[in-house]
Amino acid sequence: MDFHPKDLPIAKIYDLKDVKDASDAVDDMVKIGFNNQKEGFKVLMPKESKIAKRIGYTVTTGVTHGLRQKNEIRDIKYWTYHHDKDHYAIVLISNKILTELGF
Repeated sequence: MDFHPKDLPIAKIYDLKDVKDASDAVDDMVKIGFNNQKEGFKVLMPKESKIAKRIGYTVTTGVTHGLRQKNEIRDIKYWTYHHDKDHYAIVLISNKILTELGF
């Protein structure tokens, strides 16, 4: 990988505290869509392992499921990384946009 996910252009950042916040963020991401913009989305979550795993699973599977229900392309790339001492982050972006950006 020649870049770090934090270097990708971000349309919106979600700072999530629990699974309920994750569900709301997924609904918003699916509503906004991935194919009609040139940026991705960033999800910040606490570094508590159990909560982070639940939030990460909810976000990644929720986005795929939501896009399938809208009959949109589900070719989404995502990376999970240590954002700072208090947060993990997930960056999600359309593979088509990623290619257009030269990554």
